[in-house]
Amino acid sequence: MNSSKGGVWKFCTLIFISLPLILYGAIFLWPVVPATSNVDKGSAYKVKITPQSGLSAIAGQLSEQGVFTNVFTLQVAARALLVGSKLKPGTYLLAPRASLGNILLQIARGDRVRESVAIIPGMTIWQLRNLIDQHPALIHQTKGMSSKELLMTLGLNYPGDEGLFYPDTYIFDPDDSDTSIYRRASKAMQKQLNTAWEQRDPATPLKTPYELLILASIVEKETGRSSDRSLVSAVFVNRLNLKMPLQTDPTVIYGIGPKFDGNLRKADLRKDSPYNTYMNKGLPPTPIAMPSKESLLAVIHPAKSDAVYFVARGDGTSHFSKTYKEHESAVDQFQRKRNSSTQAKPQ
Repeated sequence: MNSSKGGVWKFCTLIFISLPLILYGAIFLWPVVPATSNVDKGSAYKVKITPQSGLSAIAGQLSEQGVFTNVFTLQVAARALLVGSKLKPGTYLLAPRASLGNILLQIARGDRVRESVAIIPGMTIWQLRNLIDQHPALIHQTKGMSSKELLMTLGLNYPGDEGLFYPDTYIFDPDDSDTSIYRRASKAMQKQLNTAWEQRDPATPLKTPYELLILASIVEKETGRSSDRSLVSAVFVNRLNLKMPLQTDPTVIYGIGPKFDGNLRKADLRKDSPYNTYMNKGLPPTPIAMPSKESLLAVIHPAKSDAVYFVARGDGTSHFSKTYKEHESAVDQFQRKRNSSTQAKPQ
């Protein structure tokens, strides 16, 4: 009698111990084959979980997308792994024949598909809007908007949308909106701009943070090598202090717009435009590109220099001069050098 009870007890104990092992084994060893017909069974495939979904809703979403057809079993597996309340929204790339356990743990970790868009220093608003308009992973809410409409959407009060978006790489989930990218980039630029303005040299001729943004964008476009940045800034600050025109090609090119063909002609320098800094003194009305943090800092702390001229050496650096006579000599020297280099090249 006692031996019979002992046998039953051992059997029950064995079942009690074995069931969790069998369950965990099934969860982690049983490969999930997507049930959807449009998925290659040997390839990784994507599933999407919407935000603010409970376990039951998530199980239903995974079932609808063919990950696992039995919603109840999926819920049991999630609870057994203690991840029922930890499953995160997003788009996930699942390995072919991954086990249900590994899929649930991946979703609990939030190991999801991420996309990115990179705003490059010196990029213009036309280039940026084209880049974002063409990004396949974004929902396009701003495509076709005018500059004024975009500014209103973002709650920004500026003369234009140029220069307002901080150069950086922005990571986002698939199906995020382009509005959110613009908003993040504009907030990042505003933060950098405010920080730089608070640290400005008291002797700066600039009157507002927006003027800082404008000059920083010019420095960005005029700097071939980062080591010259503060000297380029010094030239423009000196010219502003001396009431000299800035006489910088990038502003004229910006005034021509996207139709610029790469060849700046003398006739372009004689055309009256708010961006023609050969004909007009002071700053242009808006930035001409997206400036980097380095350019913002170069403008608020320019190099200690009396230079008011510079010319490209042809190697990415610039030569700086204090007088027009020195500048003419430098232009002649480096122009001759460039012409000699061009003539030496095989045609």
